[in-house]
Amino acid sequence: MAVDAPAGTARAPSPTLLPWRRLRRGAGTVGSALVTLFLLVLLTFVIGRLLPVDPVLAVVGADADNATYMKVKAELGLDKPILEQFWIFLTQLAHGNFGKTLLTGRPVVEDIGRVLPATIELATVTIVLGAGIGVPLGVFAAVNRGRLADHVVRILSLMGHSTPIFWLGMVGLIIFYAKLDWVGGSGRVELFYVDMVPNVTGLLLVDSLLAGDMDVFWSAFRHIVLPASVLAYSSIAYISRMTRSFMLEQLSQEYVVAARAKGAPRSRVIWGHAFKNIRVQVVTIVALSYGGLLEGAVLTETVFGWPGFGQYLTSALVIGDMNVVVACTLIIGCLFIGLNLLSDMLYRLLDPRTR
Repeated sequence: MAVDAPAGTARAPSPTLLPWRRLRRGAGTVGSALVTLFLLVLLTFVIGRLLPVDPVLAVVGADADNATYMKVKAELGLDKPILEQFWIFLTQLAHGNFGKTLLTGRPVVEDIGRVLPATIELATVTIVLGAGIGVPLGVFAAVNRGRLADHVVRILSLMGHSTPIFWLGMVGLIIFYAKLDWVGGSGRVELFYVDMVPNVTGLLLVDSLLAGDMDVFWSAFRHIVLPASVLAYSSIAYISRMTRSFMLEQLSQEYVVAARAKGAPRSRVIWGHAFKNIRVQVVTIVALSYGGLLEGAVLTETVFGWPGFGQYLTSALVIGDMNVVVACTLIIGCLFIGLNLLSDMLYRLLDPRTR
């Protein structure tokens, strides 16, 4: 005889319903991602057409006659109504065709494939430094709340938020490159070593190791260490400040007081109890920081002559090259959506309550 569950008690979902719920949840996630990407493309396309920048002049020049101007405008499809232009662009986009760029005349996909690995390499080194230093620093400041160490960390974090990155980069170049010659100058590698190793991953540090060419590796390392450190300082400031706030909240909880009263080792209370409960939040801020870096650290790439994604996008915006702008916007949207999905997966691994 079946016995009804007590009032107020939630029943466990039927095993046969779980796959359907997961499938429905996954379909909803994919649908939300597609709608978000579509709105990003639509908004960017419309704003690009409203900007007071004429991409035709970027091709023909200001001294071209009217016949040449109209001919190029028709070739670019800019003589059609904006809705028709958008439909043509979506049709090409569905086939993986972003068109050609006005900057180089090559397909947009080829140019992005050339510049994106440089930004990925710079952003990855930066986030490793930012998270590797910022998280322990935030925990250290929270544990020593109100003491000298806490004040020092907070001042350094405030400076990291307040100091302009381009100014810090120029000062770093003057001191560490021009004066001390500890690091490399502009670019990813010395001119002598350009194209010296096969392009396997696009990440110069990795490709040089795969090729066994340590001269190229150390040249690439000398060039990336300063821009990565400049960017990492800002990331360290943000990550350490947020980690400190999360830890302060946990250290004031009753379970921490109880663990201390029971005589648990200090390191176990900090890392085994308090930090364990903020891992989800830390994953979120690290993922957001990494996504921001992948957008392209425009000022840093400009100061250091880094041939990356941000500098490429900025150049396209100046001349109104909407093929490049929309493609880059779509890539940025995909990156952030991918990082959010990765964060959700990590949530389930780190916090069983979210499963």
